[in-house]
Amino acid sequence: MPAAPAQPAAPVPRNVEPPAPTINLSGFPLPYRQGYADGCASVSGTERKDAARFSADPNYRTGWQDGLALCRKK
Repeated sequence: MPAAPAQPAAPVPRNVEPPAPTINLSGFPLPYRQGYADGCASVSGTERKDAARFSADPNYRTGWQDGLALCRKK
């Protein structure tokens, strides 16, 4: 029996504080921290992104891009 295709990981919901990152993000808005968490989680292979927020929310988008870039360097 063939394996079911992998489902993309769910992004951090808008009303939930993301897990604490390994860097200090205090002072950054919640959407940025959520985007950072999703971008960092995407490094593991399965992209985790809220596409609607990525295109509409600059804080989420910047956080996602920063999270992806910084977590790739580790």
